[in-house]
Amino acid sequence: MTTPPPGPTGIDVLLDRVRAGLDRLDAHQARDAAAEGALLVDIRYAALRERDGMIPGALVVERNELEWRLDPSGSHRVREATGHDVRVVVICDEGYASSLAAESLRRLGLHRATDLDGGFQAWRAAGLPVEPGPGTSARPADG
Repeated sequence: MTTPPPGPTGIDVLLDRVRAGLDRLDAHQARDAAAEGALLVDIRYAALRERDGMIPGALVVERNELEWRLDPSGSHRVREATGHDVRVVVICDEGYASSLAAESLRRLGLHRATDLDGGFQAWRAAGLPVEPGPGTSARPADG
């Protein structure tokens, strides 16, 4: 006899479960991880990058392409996707979608994938470097 699939959980329960398996980083830890070779991956859509700016050195891969671009064995991978041991820190706007994205990368075998707790907004609020998005000026941290 097969076990029926679990019933609906809701997004809050799902996020709690996913985050329990991640070693989420705060903004300063993410900066330090990047300095040690981690790949910061910004999954925000273009309008947010244009409005708020970008983290210098972060790789931009919009969410709908993430798994295809970071799968080290995939035919559409970015050159930075060199293996399953790459430490990846996924960044969204506020740290929600990035948790789900990091879990998806872990399912692909990127066992060191995690996310930035609080997302880009936490990075900016921590006073860490932000460069203007394409064609606009980045807003100041208190703006």
